[in-house]
Amino acid sequence: MTKAAYPLKLPRSVKTAAERLAKADGVSLNQWIAVAVAEKIGVVETAANFLSRRAGQSKPADLIDFLDRAPDAAPMEGDALNRAS
Repeated sequence: MTKAAYPLKLPRSVKTAAERLAKADGVSLNQWIAVAVAEKIGVVETAANFLSRRAGQSKPADLIDFLDRAPDAAPMEGDALNRAS
């Protein structure tokens, strides 16, 4: 396995929490962060792969028929877009 160094700047609160969790796991902070990043990569790539398979050959234009059948109604309470942002 080839390793690469990367200077990482974390908010103090995140670093403190990561140190605490690394200590609880009995590993170094560096190892804990490496595993956390690897887990995140796995989750993101798995989700992307799943969604890609689910979408199949569909294209955005394929949704027009579906959207045309959606009722023209106000959103449910608490589901409206916040246009102020």
